[in-house]
Amino acid sequence: MNWLQANKRSAWIIGLTLLVPVLIYLNALLGLLAVRQEYAASADRLLPRIARLEGLIASGDPIQGSAEKVGRVVANLVYPVTADRDTVSATLQKDVRQILVESGLSVSNSQVLPVRQEDEFDYISLKLTVTGDLADLDTALSALSGYTPLLLVESLDLWPNRGAALKEQPAQTISASLQLFSLRAVQ
Repeated sequence: MNWLQANKRSAWIIGLTLLVPVLIYLNALLGLLAVRQEYAASADRLLPRIARLEGLIASGDPIQGSAEKVGRVVANLVYPVTADRDTVSATLQKDVRQILVESGLSVSNSQVLPVRQEDEFDYISLKLTVTGDLADLDTALSALSGYTPLLLVESLDLWPNRGAALKEQPAQTISASLQLFSLRAVQ
């Protein structure tokens, strides 16, 4: 103890020299603890994401099975990619005209509209003008709803026929302009 009292300056220098490495060690230790705490917090934030991904992986087979079912259903609702646009258009026009005539309507005009390509499908459109009574139109629309691949009505305009034809026929005759479309897969 006498040495400490006699050499206060040296004691302070030695004490501070011994304290500096301890402070550096504590600073490094606290820095590493802070980094560890940040990593633990980021791991906690990632746990829900990891759980979702594990859930997706676990349910991968049912999802893939559902996707295959949807693919088969879509394949039944659209023309295949192997079918030529022009062939599909001509066949669609012929089939629709036949359905309308068999339903009792008279087709006065039918036209294949230009093919529109949107997303993964070609929209093959037809525009038809028909004449007949309302019951025949209802029968025709019912028959068109059963057509496969799926045939959709894009627009339907109806107007009554007036004039001498009404006096001869007891039923109201109408004219209708239909715009129909069907889809063809592109990919």
